[in-house]
Amino acid sequence: MTDQKQTAQPSARATGIDGFFEISARGSTIGQELRGGVVTFLTMAYIIVLNPLILGYVPDSTGAYLGGGAEPGSGIPAIAAGTALVAGVLTIFMGAYAKFPLALATGLGLNAFVANSIARETTWGAAMGLVVLEGVLILVLVLTGFRRAVFHAVPQQLKVAISVGIGLFIALIGFVDARVVTRIPDAFSTTVPVQLGSDGHLAGWPVLVFCIGLALVVALWVRKVHGAILISIVATTVVAVVVEAIGGLGRSGADNPTGWSLSVPSLGDGFVGLPSFDTLGEVDLFGAFGSAGTGVLAALLLVFSLLLADFFDTMGTMTAIGAEAGLNDDEGVPPHSQRILVVDSVAAIAGGAAGVSSNTSYIESASGVGEGARTGLASVVTGLLFLLATFFTPLVSAIPSEAAVPALVLVGFLMMQQVTEIDWRDVEIAIPAFLAIVLMPYTYSISVGIGAGFVAYAFIKVVVGKAREVHPLMWVVAALFVVYFAYTPISAWLT
Repeated sequence: MTDQKQTAQPSARATGIDGFFEISARGSTIGQELRGGVVTFLTMAYIIVLNPLILGYVPDSTGAYLGGGAEPGSGIPAIAAGTALVAGVLTIFMGAYAKFPLALATGLGLNAFVANSIARETTWGAAMGLVVLEGVLILVLVLTGFRRAVFHAVPQQLKVAISVGIGLFIALIGFVDARVVTRIPDAFSTTVPVQLGSDGHLAGWPVLVFCIGLALVVALWVRKVHGAILISIVATTVVAVVVEAIGGLGRSGADNPTGWSLSVPSLGDGFVGLPSFDTLGEVDLFGAFGSAGTGVLAALLLVFSLLLADFFDTMGTMTAIGAEAGLNDDEGVPPHSQRILVVDSVAAIAGGAAGVSSNTSYIESASGVGEGARTGLASVVTGLLFLLATFFTPLVSAIPSEAAVPALVLVGFLMMQQVTEIDWRDVEIAIPAFLAIVLMPYTYSISVGIGAGFVAYAFIKVVVGKAREVHPLMWVVAALFVVYFAYTPISAWLT
């Protein structure tokens, strides 16, 4: 049995699918790409369930809910279908155009920001209008070469730190989604923010299912079994369905702390359902600029905040995926990086136009890379599965996060291995790298970690008298991040 990291010999005569996607040239096989695409979908499928829960229960300033309903949750079926549709189309676009194993879907964090910080102050259409405008601005920055220039201006070791930080971040996502790590309730009046399990101990069948999945994927991986991640997800999902059928645990909540975290692994609702796309086109491009709840200056600041988060999330994500796949060049730049950035920019526009919030590149794609994906064929597979999911939402909902996220923990470990490429004795790069690494999981934000690393890098170079070593674009970006971090006082001052 061979090591899963081992590459195949490139074929000089590669044609057809192999030649188009550069499969042999990147040391992969069609089988690896198919498995990787399926694994990435299974790891990301939760967004079809989670995005509607985040967007579907927040009323806008008029009391309306996304999808046109007057009751909380009335638009959830349409949001779910729209989420899967846009994710499918854009992920196929990424695979066919950028030829990179990266999948896209509604951005977590961004959707909560749109719902709670924008829609409540205006209408849902106006909120999605700001998302579209943000996507247009990012696309302009990409087409003018500015976004790629910024990417090249970042020191190589800081790029490595971004990948390592993302590794820790996605491992934390895995533990949180499985409720192995939870928030400590405010009633306990403690400064400790998180704990093990729901009460300081592991408890409940869903947590056990996660532990089984984690043990299985680790065992298969160290035994160098091909398809380790896919096998573990499928097997653990079967276990979860059986456990739910016997125990009837339901979804976790305040009165059910040991239930399933995000989705209940039950097939009781059937397999197929006709999709509704009522959120598509629910956009008012400039509505927020005339809204009493926002106004022109506040709307511009909201667009800037969305833009900065989108801008650097993708930069970090594609760097990390490329590094894990062994595709980056000596400067840490993945192949077809300009195309990757174009697709990601279009995704932001498409997400807003479809009324499901900005779409962005997903770090969960690393699970497919861990399964062997190296090319855009894997993304095409993932995208097709998202399109199928518009009809099979009940079946997709049967995959609990507890069965899928053990893959994120394993991939987090694999990405962490790059930490040795940072010179920890050179404090001028080590301190910014450290801040970038730790603040991603600590703040649950890729952009915050990147911003802290950039600002610290520029600051330290000034302190040691080496300001000229900082690329001019790094100065610009560091200044923009200072504004981003000071969003609250600046917003209050402007309004």
